[in-house]
Amino acid sequence: MTTALNTLFITAEGTRLNKEGECVVVTIQDEKKAEVPLRHLRSVVCLARAWLSPELMESCVEAGIHVSFFGMTGRFLARVEGLPGGNVLLRRQQFRAADDPGLTLRIARAIVVGKLVNARQFLLHARRDAAEESRVPLEEAAHRLSGHLRALEHSADLDQVRGLEGIAARDYFDAFPALLKGDARRFSFDGRNRRPPRDPLNALLSFGYALLAQDCAGALAGVGLDPAVGFLHEDRPGRLSLALDLMEELRSPVVDRLVLSLVNRAQLTPEDFRTEAAGAVLLKDDARKSFLVAYQNAKQGRVQHPFLGQQTTWGLVPHLQALLLARALRGELDDYPPFAVR
Repeated sequence: MTTALNTLFITAEGTRLNKEGECVVVTIQDEKKAEVPLRHLRSVVCLARAWLSPELMESCVEAGIHVSFFGMTGRFLARVEGLPGGNVLLRRQQFRAADDPGLTLRIARAIVVGKLVNARQFLLHARRDAAEESRVPLEEAAHRLSGHLRALEHSADLDQVRGLEGIAARDYFDAFPALLKGDARRFSFDGRNRRPPRDPLNALLSFGYALLAQDCAGALAGVGLDPAVGFLHEDRPGRLSLALDLMEELRSPVVDRLVLSLVNRAQLTPEDFRTEAAGAVLLKDDARKSFLVAYQNAKQGRVQHPFLGQQTTWGLVPHLQALLLARALRGELDDYPPFAVR
Protein backbone atom coordinates (compact mmCIF):
# COMPACT_ATOMS: atom_id res chain seq x y z
CA MET A 1 0.00 0.00 0.00
CA THR A 2 1.30 3.45 -0.90
CA THR A 3 -0.04 6.92 -1.62
CA ALA A 4 1.13 9.37 -4.28
CA LEU A 5 -0.51 12.21 -6.21
CA ASN A 6 -3.63 11.95 -4.03
CA THR A 7 -3.99 8.32 -5.09
CA LEU A 8 -4.10 5.28 -2.83
CA PHE A 9 -2.38 2.29 -4.47
CA ILE A 10 -3.29 -1.15 -3.13
CA THR A 11 -0.56 -3.68 -3.92
CA ALA A 12 -1.06 -6.46 -1.34
CA GLU A 13 -3.41 -9.41 -1.87
CA GLY A 14 -6.37 -9.60 0.51
CA THR A 15 -6.33 -5.93 1.51
CA ARG A 16 -9.60 -4.68 3.00
CA LEU A 17 -10.74 -1.07 2.85
CA ASN A 18 -13.47 0.28 5.10
CA LYS A 19 -14.83 3.69 5.92
CA GLU A 20 -14.49 5.01 9.47
CA GLY A 21 -15.78 8.54 9.90
CA GLU A 22 -14.38 10.49 6.95
CA CYS A 23 -11.35 8.22 6.48
CA VAL A 24 -10.40 5.15 4.49
CA VAL A 25 -9.02 2.48 6.81
CA VAL A 26 -6.68 -0.07 5.22
CA THR A 27 -6.28 -3.47 6.90
CA ILE A 28 -4.30 -6.55 5.86
CA GLN A 29 -4.98 -9.81 7.69
CA ASP A 30 -6.94 -7.92 10.35
CA GLU A 31 -4.01 -5.59 11.02
CA LYS A 32 -4.63 -1.89 10.51
CA LYS A 33 -1.98 -0.54 8.09
CA ALA A 34 -3.12 2.99 7.32
CA GLU A 35 -5.83 5.60 7.66
CA VAL A 36 -6.28 8.12 4.85
CA PRO A 37 -8.76 11.04 4.96
CA LEU A 38 -11.22 10.89 2.05
CA ARG A 39 -10.72 14.59 1.37
CA HIS A 40 -7.07 13.87 0.49
CA LEU A 41 -7.97 11.33 -2.22
CA ARG A 42 -8.77 11.64 -5.89
CA SER A 43 -8.59 7.95 -6.71
CA VAL A 44 -8.01 4.44 -5.41
CA VAL A 45 -6.07 1.99 -7.61
CA CYS A 46 -6.29 -1.72 -6.75
CA LEU A 47 -3.34 -3.56 -8.31
CA ALA A 48 -4.11 -6.68 -6.27
CA ARG A 49 -7.35 -8.34 -5.25
CA ALA A 50 -8.91 -6.17 -2.58
CA TRP A 51 -12.25 -5.80 -0.80
CA LEU A 52 -13.95 -2.43 -0.43
CA SER A 53 -16.96 -2.03 1.84
CA PRO A 54 -20.23 -0.90 0.22
CA GLU A 55 -20.24 2.17 2.49
CA LEU A 56 -16.78 3.18 1.27
CA MET A 57 -17.73 2.63 -2.38
CA GLU A 58 -20.79 4.82 -1.92
CA SER A 59 -18.72 7.57 -0.28
CA CYS A 60 -16.14 7.43 -3.08
CA VAL A 61 -18.86 7.75 -5.71
CA GLU A 62 -20.43 10.71 -3.91
CA ALA A 63 -17.06 12.44 -3.43
CA GLY A 64 -16.00 11.99 -7.06
CA ILE A 65 -13.21 9.56 -6.11
CA HIS A 66 -12.84 6.92 -8.81
CA VAL A 67 -11.78 3.35 -8.00
CA SER A 68 -9.83 1.34 -10.60
CA PHE A 69 -9.29 -2.42 -10.57
CA PHE A 70 -6.43 -4.27 -12.28
CA GLY A 71 -5.65 -7.97 -12.71
CA MET A 72 -2.58 -9.65 -11.25
CA THR A 73 -0.63 -9.10 -14.48
CA GLY A 74 -1.51 -5.39 -14.59
CA ARG A 75 -4.41 -5.73 -17.05
CA PHE A 76 -7.05 -3.04 -16.62
CA LEU A 77 -10.37 -4.56 -15.49
CA ALA A 78 -12.77 -1.78 -14.51
CA ARG A 79 -13.16 1.77 -13.24
CA VAL A 80 -15.96 2.78 -10.89
CA GLU A 81 -17.07 6.39 -10.68
CA GLY A 82 -20.31 8.30 -10.21
CA LEU A 83 -21.97 10.91 -12.38
CA PRO A 84 -19.94 13.81 -10.89
CA GLY A 85 -16.69 12.22 -12.19
CA GLY A 86 -14.49 14.25 -14.50
CA ASN A 87 -13.72 11.42 -16.94
CA VAL A 88 -15.56 13.02 -19.88
CA LEU A 89 -14.02 16.43 -19.23
CA LEU A 90 -10.53 14.93 -19.03
CA ARG A 91 -10.96 13.07 -22.31
CA ARG A 92 -12.24 16.23 -24.00
CA GLN A 93 -9.08 17.99 -22.82
CA GLN A 94 -7.04 15.10 -24.19
CA PHE A 95 -8.75 15.28 -27.58
CA ARG A 96 -8.32 19.06 -27.74
CA ALA A 97 -4.63 18.76 -26.89
CA ALA A 98 -4.14 16.06 -29.54
CA ASP A 99 -5.64 18.46 -32.12
CA ASP A 100 -3.50 21.39 -30.95
CA PRO A 101 -0.12 21.36 -32.78
CA GLY A 102 1.59 23.39 -30.03
CA LEU A 103 0.43 21.21 -27.13
CA THR A 104 1.08 18.04 -29.10
CA LEU A 105 4.64 19.19 -29.83
CA ARG A 106 5.35 19.99 -26.16
CA ILE A 107 4.04 16.66 -24.89
CA ALA A 108 5.71 14.62 -27.65
CA ARG A 109 9.02 16.41 -27.10
CA ALA A 110 8.85 15.73 -23.35
CA ILE A 111 8.21 12.03 -24.01
CA VAL A 112 11.20 11.75 -26.35
CA VAL A 113 13.41 13.67 -23.91
CA GLY A 114 12.50 11.11 -21.23
CA LYS A 115 13.24 8.24 -23.60
CA LEU A 116 16.64 9.58 -24.65
CA VAL A 117 17.73 10.54 -21.14
CA ASN A 118 16.90 7.04 -19.89
CA ALA A 119 18.57 5.35 -22.86
CA ARG A 120 21.71 7.45 -22.41
CA GLN A 121 21.85 6.69 -18.68
CA PHE A 122 21.35 3.01 -19.40
CA LEU A 123 24.34 2.95 -21.77
CA LEU A 124 26.57 4.92 -19.41
CA HIS A 125 25.66 2.67 -16.48
CA ALA A 126 26.40 -0.44 -18.55
CA ARG A 127 29.74 1.04 -19.62
CA ARG A 128 31.05 0.93 -16.03
CA ASP A 129 31.04 -2.88 -15.95
CA ALA A 130 31.60 -3.53 -19.66
CA ALA A 131 34.64 -5.21 -21.15
CA GLU A 132 37.33 -2.89 -22.47
CA GLU A 133 36.37 -3.42 -26.11
CA SER A 134 32.72 -2.56 -25.36
CA ARG A 135 33.29 0.73 -23.59
CA VAL A 136 34.10 2.82 -26.66
CA PRO A 137 30.92 1.96 -28.65
CA LEU A 138 28.77 2.50 -25.55
CA GLU A 139 30.38 5.85 -24.80
CA GLU A 140 30.09 6.96 -28.42
CA ALA A 141 26.41 6.00 -28.56
CA ALA A 142 25.73 7.89 -25.31
CA HIS A 143 27.51 10.92 -26.79
CA ARG A 144 25.30 10.79 -29.89
CA LEU A 145 22.19 10.62 -27.72
CA SER A 146 23.38 13.74 -25.90
CA GLY A 147 23.56 15.51 -29.26
CA HIS A 148 20.03 14.43 -30.13
CA LEU A 149 18.81 15.73 -26.76
CA ARG A 150 20.31 19.15 -27.53
CA ALA A 151 18.68 19.12 -30.97
CA LEU A 152 15.30 18.32 -29.42
CA GLU A 153 15.35 21.66 -27.61
CA HIS A 154 15.16 23.40 -31.00
CA SER A 155 12.67 21.07 -32.71
CA ALA A 156 10.05 23.23 -34.40
CA ASP A 157 7.43 20.64 -35.26
CA LEU A 158 6.30 17.09 -34.62
CA ASP A 159 8.02 15.70 -37.69
CA GLN A 160 11.39 16.87 -36.37
CA VAL A 161 10.70 15.29 -32.98
CA ARG A 162 9.76 11.99 -34.62
CA GLY A 163 12.80 12.16 -36.87
CA LEU A 164 15.16 12.72 -33.96
CA GLU A 165 13.51 9.90 -32.01
CA GLY A 166 14.03 7.52 -34.94
CA ILE A 167 17.69 8.47 -35.40
CA ALA A 168 18.32 8.17 -31.67
CA ALA A 169 16.71 4.72 -31.57
CA ARG A 170 18.97 3.59 -34.42
CA ASP A 171 22.08 4.90 -32.67
CA TYR A 172 21.02 3.23 -29.42
CA PHE A 173 20.43 -0.18 -30.98
CA ASP A 174 23.67 0.05 -32.99
CA ALA A 175 25.43 -0.15 -29.61
CA PHE A 176 23.24 -2.99 -28.30
CA PRO A 177 25.71 -5.83 -29.11
CA ALA A 178 28.28 -4.12 -26.84
CA LEU A 179 25.88 -4.74 -23.92
CA LEU A 180 26.20 -8.53 -24.28
CA LYS A 181 28.64 -10.35 -22.02
CA GLY A 182 30.30 -13.78 -22.02
CA ASP A 183 28.23 -16.56 -23.58
CA ALA A 184 25.46 -14.05 -24.34
CA ARG A 185 27.54 -12.98 -27.34
CA ARG A 186 26.12 -16.08 -29.03
CA PHE A 187 23.00 -14.00 -29.56
CA SER A 188 23.22 -12.28 -32.93
CA PHE A 189 21.83 -8.76 -33.20
CA ASP A 190 21.96 -6.69 -36.37
CA GLY A 191 19.66 -3.84 -35.42
CA ARG A 192 16.05 -3.70 -34.33
CA ASN A 193 13.53 -5.68 -36.38
CA ARG A 194 9.93 -6.66 -35.70
CA ARG A 195 6.65 -7.81 -37.27
CA PRO A 196 7.99 -10.44 -37.08
CA PRO A 197 11.20 -10.46 -35.01
CA ARG A 198 13.89 -12.37 -36.88
CA ASP A 199 16.34 -13.21 -34.10
CA PRO A 200 16.07 -14.17 -30.40
CA LEU A 201 17.04 -10.78 -28.96
CA ASN A 202 14.47 -8.99 -31.06
CA ALA A 203 11.90 -11.61 -30.07
CA LEU A 204 12.60 -10.86 -26.39
CA LEU A 205 12.43 -7.10 -26.93
CA SER A 206 9.15 -7.33 -28.86
CA PHE A 207 7.58 -9.57 -26.21
CA GLY A 208 8.70 -7.27 -23.39
CA TYR A 209 7.50 -4.14 -25.19
CA ALA A 210 4.10 -5.77 -25.77
CA LEU A 211 3.76 -6.45 -22.04
CA LEU A 212 4.86 -2.91 -21.16
CA ALA A 213 2.42 -1.39 -23.67
CA GLN A 214 -0.46 -3.24 -22.04
CA ASP A 215 0.64 -2.03 -18.61
CA CYS A 216 0.70 1.55 -19.92
CA ALA A 217 -2.69 1.17 -21.61
CA GLY A 218 -4.20 -0.05 -18.36
CA ALA A 219 -2.64 2.78 -16.37
CA LEU A 220 -4.03 5.38 -18.79
CA ALA A 221 -7.51 3.85 -18.78
CA GLY A 222 -7.35 3.74 -14.99
CA VAL A 223 -7.06 7.54 -14.75
CA GLY A 224 -9.72 8.13 -17.39
CA LEU A 225 -7.58 8.83 -20.47
CA ASP A 226 -8.15 7.25 -23.87
CA PRO A 227 -5.15 4.96 -24.56
CA ALA A 228 -5.77 5.23 -28.32
CA VAL A 229 -5.38 9.02 -28.71
CA GLY A 230 -1.70 9.90 -28.55
CA PHE A 231 0.71 12.73 -29.23
CA LEU A 232 3.99 11.23 -30.47
CA HIS A 233 2.46 8.25 -32.27
CA GLU A 234 -0.10 8.84 -35.00
CA ASP A 235 -3.66 7.65 -34.49
CA ARG A 236 -4.47 4.44 -36.34
CA PRO A 237 -7.39 1.99 -36.02
CA GLY A 238 -6.52 -0.63 -33.43
CA ARG A 239 -3.37 1.14 -32.22
CA LEU A 240 -3.07 2.25 -28.59
CA SER A 241 -1.11 5.36 -29.53
CA LEU A 242 -1.05 7.01 -26.11
CA ALA A 243 0.05 3.75 -24.48
CA LEU A 244 2.92 3.59 -26.98
CA ASP A 245 3.76 7.21 -26.12
CA LEU A 246 3.90 6.49 -22.40
CA MET A 247 5.95 3.35 -22.98
CA GLU A 248 8.77 5.20 -24.75
CA GLU A 249 10.24 6.54 -21.50
CA LEU A 250 10.29 3.08 -19.94
CA ARG A 251 11.67 0.91 -22.74
CA SER A 252 15.33 0.91 -21.69
CA PRO A 253 15.04 0.95 -17.87
CA VAL A 254 12.30 -1.70 -17.74
CA VAL A 255 12.39 -4.02 -20.77
CA ASP A 256 15.93 -3.62 -22.16
CA ARG A 257 17.48 -3.95 -18.72
CA LEU A 258 15.48 -7.12 -18.04
CA VAL A 259 16.28 -8.68 -21.42
CA LEU A 260 20.01 -8.10 -21.03
CA SER A 261 19.98 -9.35 -17.46
CA LEU A 262 18.34 -12.62 -18.53
CA VAL A 263 20.71 -13.30 -21.43
CA ASN A 264 23.90 -12.13 -19.72
CA ARG A 265 23.17 -14.40 -16.78
CA ALA A 266 22.34 -17.29 -19.14
CA GLN A 267 18.82 -17.55 -17.75
CA LEU A 268 17.72 -17.53 -21.38
CA THR A 269 19.87 -18.96 -24.18
CA PRO A 270 19.51 -19.19 -27.98
CA GLU A 271 18.16 -22.72 -27.47
CA ASP A 272 15.04 -21.26 -25.79
CA PHE A 273 13.71 -20.01 -29.14
CA ARG A 274 12.16 -21.56 -32.22
CA THR A 275 12.03 -20.30 -35.80
CA GLU A 276 8.82 -20.63 -37.79
CA ALA A 277 8.69 -21.42 -41.50
CA ALA A 278 8.01 -17.75 -42.34
CA GLY A 279 11.17 -16.70 -40.46
CA ALA A 280 9.58 -15.40 -37.26
CA VAL A 281 11.58 -16.21 -34.11
CA LEU A 282 9.52 -16.96 -31.00
CA LEU A 283 10.11 -17.98 -27.42
CA LYS A 284 9.39 -21.59 -26.54
CA ASP A 285 6.59 -22.13 -24.03
CA ASP A 286 8.77 -22.73 -20.95
CA ALA A 287 10.99 -19.76 -21.78
CA ARG A 288 7.94 -17.54 -22.25
CA LYS A 289 6.73 -18.49 -18.78
CA SER A 290 10.16 -17.74 -17.33
CA PHE A 291 10.17 -14.32 -18.99
CA LEU A 292 6.70 -13.51 -17.66
CA VAL A 293 7.76 -14.40 -14.11
CA ALA A 294 10.93 -12.32 -14.43
CA TYR A 295 8.94 -9.39 -15.84
CA GLN A 296 6.49 -9.42 -12.95
CA ASN A 297 9.35 -9.66 -10.44
CA ALA A 298 11.18 -6.76 -12.10
CA LYS A 299 8.10 -4.58 -11.62
CA GLN A 300 8.56 -4.92 -7.86
CA GLY A 301 12.02 -3.32 -8.00
CA ARG A 302 12.37 0.03 -6.23
CA VAL A 303 13.20 3.30 -7.96
CA GLN A 304 13.31 6.98 -7.01
CA HIS A 305 10.71 8.94 -8.95
CA PRO A 306 12.61 11.92 -10.42
CA PHE A 307 9.68 14.37 -10.36
CA LEU A 308 7.93 13.31 -7.16
CA GLY A 309 11.17 12.73 -5.24
CA GLN A 310 9.89 9.59 -3.52
CA GLN A 311 10.55 5.87 -3.70
CA THR A 312 8.16 3.77 -5.74
CA THR A 313 8.21 0.53 -7.74
CA TRP A 314 8.68 0.11 -11.48
CA GLY A 315 5.20 -1.39 -11.61
CA LEU A 316 3.69 1.83 -10.29
CA VAL A 317 5.62 4.15 -12.60
CA PRO A 318 3.14 3.90 -15.54
CA HIS A 319 0.30 4.75 -13.17
CA LEU A 320 2.15 7.75 -11.73
CA GLN A 321 3.04 9.00 -15.21
CA ALA A 322 -0.56 8.60 -16.33
CA LEU A 323 -1.67 10.69 -13.37
CA LEU A 324 0.93 13.36 -14.17
CA LEU A 325 -0.17 13.46 -17.80
CA ALA A 326 -3.80 13.84 -16.72
CA ARG A 327 -2.82 16.75 -14.49
CA ALA A 328 -0.88 18.39 -17.30
CA LEU A 329 -3.87 18.08 -19.63
CA ARG A 330 -6.14 19.62 -16.98
CA GLY A 331 -3.74 22.55 -16.67
CA GLU A 332 -2.71 21.67 -13.12
CA LEU A 333 0.91 21.34 -14.28
CA ASP A 334 2.62 23.68 -16.72
CA ASP A 335 4.05 20.76 -18.70
CA TYR A 336 4.08 16.99 -18.64
CA PRO A 337 7.13 15.83 -16.63
CA PRO A 338 8.58 12.70 -18.27
CA PHE A 339 10.10 9.89 -16.22
CA ALA A 340 13.77 10.64 -16.77
CA VAL A 341 16.32 8.85 -14.58
CA ARG A 342 19.14 11.10 -13.44
